[in-house]
Amino acid sequence: MTLRMTRRGLLTSAAAAALPLAAPGALYAAAPMLGAGTPPWRRFALGSFEVTSLLAATAMRPDPHSIFGLNVSDDEFAQASAAAMLPTDAAQFFFTPMLVNTGEKLVLFDTGLNPEGITGALAAAGHTPDQIDLVVITHMHGDHIGGLRAGGSDTFANADYATGRVEFDAWSGMENAGFEEKVRPLAERMTMMEDGASLFSGHTAMAAFGHTPGHMAHLIESGNERLLIAVDFANHYVWSLAHPDWEVSFDMDKETAAATRRRLLDMLAAEKMPFAGYHMPWPGTGFVEAAQGGYHYVPTSYQLML
Repeated sequence: MTLRMTRRGLLTSAAAAALPLAAPGALYAAAPMLGAGTPPWRRFALGSFEVTSLLAATAMRPDPHSIFGLNVSDDEFAQASAAAMLPTDAAQFFFTPMLVNTGEKLVLFDTGLNPEGITGALAAAGHTPDQIDLVVITHMHGDHIGGLRAGGSDTFANADYATGRVEFDAWSGMENAGFEEKVRPLAERMTMMEDGASLFSGHTAMAAFGHTPGHMAHLIESGNERLLIAVDFANHYVWSLAHPDWEVSFDMDKETAAATRRRLLDMLAAEKMPFAGYHMPWPGTGFVEAAQGGYHYVPTSYQLML
């Protein structure tokens, strides 16, 4: 085949060749910096249920050794941190309520620090506060009850509530402004749970005392699949989970909390059951492996998507 070039084509080609080469990107505006960001929800199937991790907040805290490992030396804390490639001057905290859709009920486990955080995460995940049927409060620390109410108004207008009887009774006897503002006004609408209680088919409440007097974990089962919403039995994937005997400032009964950690970690490791931890690295779900002298956290990758 013979290629033919017209006079106009020759002139056009010559003109193009004479143009100076533009520097890469010179014809485009620089893309703006958007800042670090994290999607505030992650959803997966659990049997016939849907479970959604909701990132209600995240925050940096300085000097993590003032929170974790209160009974170990600076050198031991630094060595464990270095082995896990963690800095010792700051830590990132995550606050992760869990949402379980059974197909009949939409159940929210804990509410974050404030209404804005939890309602924002719910909206991003495609839900509104008035759709919540049941709010389960695992314990009464402010980062779990903070989203219940504000300005005298309930965040979840159509919801019923549930919490552990031991936990409610303990906080009822304390002087705590957060409890009085957020929880006490909802008491008449609350189901008080004992260890082993079931709020809906596929749910079992489990006593996990120590972090607070009546802290509870929650086993969710559908089909042949299970998930433990383990909440605050361990507050960090290294400084608490990997070292269950290290004291944590937030634990109200440190000896009982350590015993609870070991009991639940033994169960999770033996049964290879996934769990959701309120303060685990986002999206808050992982597995536990037994390791020499302790345990190892294995974050989920795609297992819960299958």
